[in-house]
Amino acid sequence: MAFDPEKFYNSLRPGLLGPTLSQGEVDGCNAILAAMAGTPRAYCAYALATAFHETNATMQPVREAYWLSETWRKSNLRYYPWYGRGYVQLTWEENYKHADKALGLGGALTQDLEKALEPDIAARIMRRGMEEGWFAGDSKGRHTLARHLPEQGDASEAEFIVARRIINGTDKNKLVARHALQFQTALANGGW
Repeated sequence: MAFDPEKFYNSLRPGLLGPTLSQGEVDGCNAILAAMAGTPRAYCAYALATAFHETNATMQPVREAYWLSETWRKSNLRYYPWYGRGYVQLTWEENYKHADKALGLGGALTQDLEKALEPDIAARIMRRGMEEGWFAGDSKGRHTLARHLPEQGDASEAEFIVARRIINGTDKNKLVARHALQFQTALANGGW
């Protein structure tokens, strides 16, 4: 059965997105869906929920502290200009270099940090980072999608709560888990 985006979006309208979806929400979701193609439903649901949360429900890649000025970022972020950008807030020079190399961008990302705000690149950074554990680890290893979520079937709320460690420790983990459950249902309705 092929994935039906209309059924997916219709499932989100009464909940997370809607009742009317903006073009930005659709474009952002489409970029993430394309980047997550071929992954288990739970992985894709978690990626969508993470982007939803980290972008303040816009589904568009954002700059760290997007509501503040560039002057503020320059004065307050010790890793400036390598501050957070994208769906998952890629930070630090070494992480930008790693992402550039891993995605085969040939220096394009490190020469123009704003490329991390392009939805397709931001989505690819999110997928690879979550699959390979770029963002966090502990004594048991890197926090990855495979470590925390099932490769078959749906994830439980408890699994989504723990999966938050992939991106941001336990910050808002229950809220992100509830969003992931809604995206997971929408993906199932769409035939993912």
